[in-house]
Amino acid sequence: MVVAPQHHVGIVKVLRGIIRYRHIFREKMVRQFQIIKDDPHPDAVFFTCIDSRMIPTRFTMTNVGDMLITRNAGNLIPHASSYDPNAITTEPAALELGCVINNIKDVIVCGHSDCKAIGILHGLRDPATVSLLDKQVSPLKAWLCRHAASSFRKFDKLKAAGFKEPLEFQSETPMRRFVAYIDPENKFEEVDKLSQVNVLQQVENIASYPFIKEGLVDGSIHIHAFWFDIYTGDLYYFSRQQKRFININEKNINKLIMEVG
Repeated sequence: MVVAPQHHVGIVKVLRGIIRYRHIFREKMVRQFQIIKDDPHPDAVFFTCIDSRMIPTRFTMTNVGDMLITRNAGNLIPHASSYDPNAITTEPAALELGCVINNIKDVIVCGHSDCKAIGILHGLRDPATVSLLDKQVSPLKAWLCRHAASSFRKFDKLKAAGFKEPLEFQSETPMRRFVAYIDPENKFEEVDKLSQVNVLQQVENIASYPFIKEGLVDGSIHIHAFWFDIYTGDLYYFSRQQKRFININEKNINKLIMEVG
């Protein structure tokens, strides 16, 4: 067996993984490709973080052709007000591809515990005070300051209230809003609370796009907020009825299905 030099461990792990895939999964996957052929019908657009511990197809048990997945640092979707046709990011393009071109009805945003990008945002204290030079040398800080500052401001408001008061988020139309209690049992660290706030802010951001808003108003598009605890493997769903993230489990799954249906 060839032992790779230490500095090549990453690519060697990937290459050997490809060989395992060829022996174990390739045949099954090709059969699935043949079933959907050139006409897949994905059922959800799924936004999540690039964190290596986040494997959405595994914890949702979805398969070939089921979801369009977009990943970035902090699972952010820029607000429509920041749209610039000369510097477009992939997230609004993914929304259009999914909901307009593919007529997908469900959009999901999924954050997670111990998010390193959100940890950096939390450490900035105030994104508005980050220097231009710092942003120029740090693409990550520039990304967070531009597109996650609204999440930070809501979190700052939550923290000032001792994490006890609810937050309000813009919903499908200017006249509709939803209320959220963040971690009312105080189970999670501050960074995780910020991560949950951030997920809900992305719901608001997604709803800001005109081509999405039309579907939200007539009920043909629905936005959902998930949050994954990487330490327990539990997935949480934000229930607008209960105004909080709730653990998805065997006891409440039927009630959740009724709520989202």
